Amino acid sequence: MASIGLFETSISLFCFLIFYYFFIKKHFLNLQIKQTLQNYHWNWPVLGMLPAVPLWLNRIDDAIWFIEKNNLTFLFKGPWFTRMDTLITVDPANIHHMLTSNFSNYNKGPEFREILDVFGDAIFNTNAELWKNLRMSSQVILSRQGFQNLSMSVTTSKLNDVLLPLFNRFSEERTVVDLQDVFRRFMFDTTLVTTIGSDPQSLSTEMPELELEKALENAGEAIVIRHVIPRFLWKFQRWMGLGQEKKLIEAGATFDRICAKYIDAKREEIDHHHQGHSNGENDDILTYFIKLDTSKYQLLNPSDDTFLRDTIVASIAAMKDTTSTALTWFFLLLLENPNVEAKIRQEININLPKARRPWSAIEHKDYLNKLVYLHGALFETMRIYPPIPFERSSPIKTDVLPSGHRIEANLTVIIPIYLMGRMRSIWGEDALEFKPERWISETGDLRHEPSSKFFAFNSGPRTCPGKHLAMTAMKNIVVEILQNYDIKLVKGHKIEPKPRLVLHMKHGLRVTLTKRCSA
Repeated sequence: MASIGLFETSISLFCFLIFYYFFIKKHFLNLQIKQTLQNYHWNWPVLGMLPAVPLWLNRIDDAIWFIEKNNLTFLFKGPWFTRMDTLITVDPANIHHMLTSNFSNYNKGPEFREILDVFGDAIFNTNAELWKNLRMSSQVILSRQGFQNLSMSVTTSKLNDVLLPLFNRFSEERTVVDLQDVFRRFMFDTTLVTTIGSDPQSLSTEMPELELEKALENAGEAIVIRHVIPRFLWKFQRWMGLGQEKKLIEAGATFDRICAKYIDAKREEIDHHHQGHSNGENDDILTYFIKLDTSKYQLLNPSDDTFLRDTIVASIAAMKDTTSTALTWFFLLLLENPNVEAKIRQEININLPKARRPWSAIEHKDYLNKLVYLHGALFETMRIYPPIPFERSSPIKTDVLPSGHRIEANLTVIIPIYLMGRMRSIWGEDALEFKPERWISETGDLRHEPSSKFFAFNSGPRTCPGKHLAMTAMKNIVVEILQNYDIKLVKGHKIEPKPRLVLHMKHGLRVTLTKRCSA
């Protein structure tokens, strides 16, 4: 553990106390009543722009105004001595430059892996050749027809055998349901099956709390705190074993212990059912990586349990919360826009009538691909409520962006995706409206938007390799729910985003369900 300088620590604590006393205790409420960010003094002595962060989180419209006023890019000045200066940009030209055309000069930055150290060498946490090895090997299994069929089969089975019977019970008993919790459990179960071949059965009438799921949640909260406080402050907290850092240490220990059990069980399973003639088409992710051909990926070591542990945690983190969060916001927007819901139901009834069932996995996927309006509605949801609310990058060498901003080597660049999807200068005057039609072309096909503008699945070489699997799973889930149930939001339920690594709802999505008559 690196030593913490007394002077550096003193400055950090001093800054925090000033910020807390003068801003939180005395200034914040008055500012909310008396003035907006347009009249706000931004760059404070010692504190820099840090006092504005709570205002940004509570006054999104004014944050959008400020970024657009600064031509979509500005330098955020952090407190003195904290190395927190950050370039903020939502400019699609800058994003394309960093993540596509000049990709070789940009990575996650020297401190990013340290911030996400609990995930080890995850695909979203690595750079250079190691990242390339992880990316290529992941693309291989995700593109296999056998794995895609496995994913479709697991999702369909969980829907028919667990979710729909559970919803039937909730409907009969008129139980209030938290859809966010249901979707998180659903995706946790299906992700575990496709990752390690075992169903934890977290989605059940008992709704048990699972240790691994809780550890992932605690880790995400601690990592967000690391992004917004000085490095030496969270280092000091970790050294002392305090607060969120204590939870992060415990989460890492949980990952190690539970993944070790998964790995041992999988190795034993492979040894017991050794199939040298198998082409591995239907392997789950852990089986695939244990059998990995190291001659193709020289930096990956399937005999190293740490590598396999990181792979398991990364797969769960990447697939579980992003999909469940998108589904949660999607159903909220449907409840707020009944005209959109009606159009989606009509499209489903035309293209996927129940009378044609059952389908094979390939037929099912083909039918789902016909749901263009539903696809557009899901994209529109992720434009307004992106599952990952911000992205981070950093130049290896000094660079000049298309906007004209010069950025020094290793400077942190933040792309606030949540704000980007709400920018009128990017999406038009109706940017805050939920309009799936913006994704439909004049010929009725899906309209393409560059990933540097629609950033829900990242951009350039780091575009999410599981994008199409996620879209297929979401369509499958939406179709089954809408064909079988009417949903109503609980009166008075408060909807509020919860800023984390993934954009959850702070209070969940509480609804009631009513069974629809069979078609």
